[in-house]
Amino acid sequence: MNPNFSSGPCSKRPGWSFNALQNAPVGRSHRSALGKERLAKAINETKRILNIPADYLVGIMPASDTGAFEAAMWSLLGPKPVTVLVWESFSEGWATDVAKQLKLNPKILKADYGKLPDLNSIDWSNDVVFVANGTTSGVKVPNWDWVPDNREGLSICDATSAVFAMEMDWAKLDVVTFSWQKCLGGEAAHGMLVLSPRAVDRLESYDPTWPLPKIFRLKKSGKINRAVFDGEVINTTSMICVEDYLDALKWAGEIGLSGLIKKSKANLKVVEDWVAKTSWVDFLARDTKTRSNTSVCLMVTSDKVNGLPAEDKGKFLKSIASELSKKNIAHDINSYKDAPAGYRFWCGPTINESDIREALTELEKIYNEKIQNL
Repeated sequence: MNPNFSSGPCSKRPGWSFNALQNAPVGRSHRSALGKERLAKAINETKRILNIPADYLVGIMPASDTGAFEAAMWSLLGPKPVTVLVWESFSEGWATDVAKQLKLNPKILKADYGKLPDLNSIDWSNDVVFVANGTTSGVKVPNWDWVPDNREGLSICDATSAVFAMEMDWAKLDVVTFSWQKCLGGEAAHGMLVLSPRAVDRLESYDPTWPLPKIFRLKKSGKINRAVFDGEVINTTSMICVEDYLDALKWAGEIGLSGLIKKSKANLKVVEDWVAKTSWVDFLARDTKTRSNTSVCLMVTSDKVNGLPAEDKGKFLKSIASELSKKNIAHDINSYKDAPAGYRFWCGPTINESDIREALTELEKIYNEKIQNL
């Protein structure tokens, strides 16, 4: 059984072992011919498996999804008004950076955990910053119909818990970022940045008024530095992590994108079937159209538990998660620290249905035992 349900770093692919890293070019420069070849392969295989359009650029960035997304915001935002969609902690963080660091006075459309803002009320003359999937809330965008083809502003999407597990309509997306450690279970510290031709045009026609740290700089001599998108990364990468990502891409390529999405949706179905027959639990995302199939967030609905003071409720729920971890059945399933108290299971494509089914069975068993003594 695989007990790893962390929402980041996420579970390795089924069958993974350290043997996957045996050909990693350790001790070699990432700027050597071999290093560039491995980095270019990572970029090209990413584009191929995800069906990213040929005229979009894909690059490897420092500092995981966070670094990639910050580089996009600091490099592209400014010439137009900005709208930020907020419905969980990471999108809240992007709104804070746009408002307090870049000082762009954004319009913030906010919804509580478990819900989405009104996607039909967005002014697309603005640049729009959003997440495709709320990793801490278990809420995803329902589709891409709400992004107009004739938008004036850029659609800037943090998709780190969506790419490789959910459908992406690239024509609707000008900037997309994600990290290796999410849906494919790669290692942390490296992010991916995808730019549409519209985003490239913005980058080349606009210079921010604020200083840009080196790890955010995507231009050279006034033009986009295309070398970054051919494998000449901004700073040193871990060639072990690159090799691990290539192994994950090989596994993903064998299954195919539709197969990866199918696996994740099948994992969600296991949880949905269990919730339907379990009286004391429900999804934080009530609307099935916006319910995440990767970061699946659950809340406890028991009056007995919810009648406890917040601190005692948190301790009770965490004690159950702790026992599951001690039994090596399910690790790291507590809800995110800023989210409502409950449980969060990663159900991305590296998880097997049998593992989530066994974890839920044991969760119910321990809950029923502990509730008797509450």
